[in-house]
Amino acid sequence: MNKDKILKIIAEVKQQDKRKFTQSFDLIINLKNINVKSNPVDFFVTLPYPKGRKVKVAAFVGPELEAQAKEHCDLVITTSDFASYDKAKSKKLAQEYDYFISQATIMPKVAAAFGRVLGTRGKMPNPKIGCVVPPNANLSPLIERLSKTIKMSAKKATNLQCLVGKEDMGDDQVAENILTAYNMTVKNLPNETQNIKKALLKLTMGKPVVL
Repeated sequence: MNKDKILKIIAEVKQQDKRKFTQSFDLIINLKNINVKSNPVDFFVTLPYPKGRKVKVAAFVGPELEAQAKEHCDLVITTSDFASYDKAKSKKLAQEYDYFISQATIMPKVAAAFGRVLGTRGKMPNPKIGCVVPPNANLSPLIERLSKTIKMSAKKATNLQCLVGKEDMGDDQVAENILTAYNMTVKNLPNETQNIKKALLKLTMGKPVVL
């Protein structure tokens, strides 16, 4: 995928659909020659630039990280709070927050209390993206990284879709985010580019344009 071509498509997409609010750029990657039901595609990508939408992060912590979590996270849940989360409240929690982090020393308790709800939604604290942390962790860089992290998932339909920026971002930043998301998708497919049918870009209310 060529960055110069991406920049031209970004300009074209912005021209085709003018709105009175700031729209988001969505990257859509259609897959082929892959059975996602038996071979699901599921991975995270950290973009070079924030995607333009605030990420909401909840933290499960012990006393060691409580003060830091209150400073950097949108919600702090200590072990003493666990009992107040029934199934309905846990489902609401899963819907409202994008990422969950957990202090490693209480992770077994987190799994016991929230695993059934968060696990089925793919939102359990994920060590692959650094969301299971030691009691002496510095949370600031993790929260910064999560603001630029997207999840790419295809488990039923053969397409991936993700937010890669907003209209008020620089075109170059949006293009870099698109390139990163596309290249990481290629690396995570069993047959790389042979599994990609086409990639498209659209604004929230606009029509997709082939990249």
